[in-house]
Amino acid sequence: MKIQESAENYLETIYMLQKRNGQVRSIDVATELSFSKPSISVAIKNLRKGGYVEVDELGHILLCDKGREIAERMYERHTFLSQWLMDLGVDPETAVEDACRMEHVISNTSFEALKAHVESHSV
Repeated sequence: MKIQESAENYLETIYMLQKRNGQVRSIDVATELSFSKPSISVAIKNLRKGGYVEVDELGHILLCDKGREIAERMYERHTFLSQWLMDLGVDPETAVEDACRMEHVISNTSFEALKAHVESHSV
């Protein structure tokens, strides 16, 4: 099932924050994305309804299996595409911004082909 780009961004952000900090709360997501706490609360509620995240009794956000799968895919795409663009000479800020847009629209087939090509041609 295809989910919206915004939901992919929330899931990826939760994943990155979990890797960095261990535990994630709504305020952490709001701070990271520079969004309001109410906006994040609505997004987390929708992600819970969709079965992408759970929130424990202490307010910690936990990725469910399908949420983690999407988050890991977006994170892999983002890191790979950012690095690839920088390797091509794109300045880091632009590379990260462009990778953030590209990661949501590239098909799995095209991404895997690009990744295989780059990996087979790296020194």
